[in-house]
Amino acid sequence: MKAARLFEYNQPLKLVEVPEPKITAPSDVIVRIAGAGVCRTDLHLIEAVWRDALGNPKLPYTIGHENAGFVEEVGSGVTHLKKGDPVIVHPLVTCGVCRACRAGDDMHCVSSAFPGLDGTDGGYAEFLKTGARSVIKLAAGTDPASLAPYADAGLTAYHAVKKIAPATYPGSTAVVVGVGGLGHFAVQLLRVMTTAKVVALDSRKEKLEFARSLGADEVFQTGQDGGVKAVMDYTGGLGADVIIDFVGEHGTPAAALKMLRRHGTYSIVGYGGSVEPTTLEMISRELAIIGNLVGTYNDLAELMELNHQGKVRIAADRFPLDDVVDVMHHLEEGKVEGRAVLV
Repeated sequence: MKAARLFEYNQPLKLVEVPEPKITAPSDVIVRIAGAGVCRTDLHLIEAVWRDALGNPKLPYTIGHENAGFVEEVGSGVTHLKKGDPVIVHPLVTCGVCRACRAGDDMHCVSSAFPGLDGTDGGYAEFLKTGARSVIKLAAGTDPASLAPYADAGLTAYHAVKKIAPATYPGSTAVVVGVGGLGHFAVQLLRVMTTAKVVALDSRKEKLEFARSLGADEVFQTGQDGGVKAVMDYTGGLGADVIIDFVGEHGTPAAALKMLRRHGTYSIVGYGGSVEPTTLEMISRELAIIGNLVGTYNDLAELMELNHQGKVRIAADRFPLDDVVDVMHHLEEGKVEGRAVLV
């Protein structure tokens, strides 16, 4: 089968022929990939940003952690799935027996695999091997290809919004920093899951119009101060109750703290920068700063139900797997609105 594999850091992926995956355990599921989302994390994998954090995975391996498609084959212990079922794949393969898994906190499974990231082969390929615990069956007749980015971009945004929802109330303000592949989900999810007024910040005007089309109540271009004055003016000088930062670098953490209301919540999704409030500031303003990993299996199931109900949509452009190198360049250059999907 064809697969786009990482052979060397800081070099383009190579599209090569590799053997198809085989069932080796009763809980295995092989998915015929219809769509694989192209994520900025994939760029960071190529740039070796994640190498040490992932334990220096052995090269080469197939990347791609946002995957959807059709069940091709199942192990002997899998009874709820059959060949041809449309599915989306939670990005982790989990054990099901550790404390985290039993608590429904499966993204913190102590013996998980992360296909496409940790050296386990991912979905930039024609087939993917995963586990039955990771597979969510979609409604019959669903075309899963464009839905692939829900498996990480949508899931991470859902997880972040779900965590901060209790901190919102009618009349509160929630700010989304960065209206990209994840942020465009967050704008919609805040409208569906909270009663807050939704404000979107981005450095590019076209992204702001995109956010407005998704339901943002107000949009502001960040400018030199990162959007601080605009948000403070909008909130009458009080600041935002909640800020979800999908950039996490280039000054956004410092700007977020300046535009955050007393007793506000700063929720971090993007990475690359530093968060450096003083201890006195944390105490005197009673701030909450929280990080976000990818969401749980249940989070993904809930998100796909919202999609099925038509309450959350995705902006995704499809590209053939053969164009993977060009698509990665487009993403790096900021030319992808919403999400790109390899088919």
